[in-house]
Amino acid sequence: MKSGFNNYNMKAKVWLITGCSKGFGRELAKLVADKGHRVIATVRKEVEVTALESLSVGKNIKGCVLDVTEQEAEKRIYTLITEFYDSQIDVLVNNAGYGSIGAIEEINDEEIKRQFAVNVFGSISMIKAVLPFMRARKSGHILNITSIAGLNGFPGIGIYNGSKFALEGIGEALAQEVEHLGIKVTNVEPGPFRTDWAGTSAAYAPTTISDYTETAEKNAKAIKKVSGTQIGDPLKAVQAMYKLTQLEHPPVHLPLGGPAYKRIRLKLKKFHEEICQYEYLGLPTDYSE
Repeated sequence: MKSGFNNYNMKAKVWLITGCSKGFGRELAKLVADKGHRVIATVRKEVEVTALESLSVGKNIKGCVLDVTEQEAEKRIYTLITEFYDSQIDVLVNNAGYGSIGAIEEINDEEIKRQFAVNVFGSISMIKAVLPFMRARKSGHILNITSIAGLNGFPGIGIYNGSKFALEGIGEALAQEVEHLGIKVTNVEPGPFRTDWAGTSAAYAPTTISDYTETAEKNAKAIKKVSGTQIGDPLKAVQAMYKLTQLEHPPVHLPLGGPAYKRIRLKLKKFHEEICQYEYLGLPTDYSE
């Protein structure tokens, strides 16, 4: 079999990172390559490959043009790993994704389908592509880059919320399905980070409905306004992701950044209070023994 790189450390791991044109994906690919590991880094455009590969002095990054939503995406990655990496894949990072912003009613059906195609079905395709190799080796780690929006709903990003909530559930279930096989799964939940997520990478609803001015539209404008000034440092985020893969017993959930931890704790508090308040309605619905 041919290796994906001319010279490499036999102890080096092989990483597959999707969505490496910019942001977390690009920075993580560089970091992992600098650590001496081999990286298959996907981008959407051929013109982005050279710049991406040049990030690694040791030529440890292999750029791959891939749309995770394409019908043959799973097959292409499976074939790539088989033919060029001796059927070795150690870490998958499902990072490809974007945000659809606007009130749920404002977003058309085509955009909703695209949001789920990229954020959910694309991630599933990558998971299914690597699992046969990880099962055979009885090892591997899958990182799903979800979001605090996968744990907490916000007005103005309801469709994005739905896609990330879906990936959260898939990750939790998968972790239980493959634990006995030596495969680890972690949902990584960033809060607001200084990436292009809310900038040119986002898809804003082209029209708005005035009834949502004080809810969805207000939050959407706030998100756009802080783009480029968020408190989260992407470099520190990818360092945390890398360290996560070095843990013997990694968590199923890893929030990133102060705002994420604050939001999760508030959500858990409110959730607990709500279920306790209405327990009298929901609890007595079982058959009497």
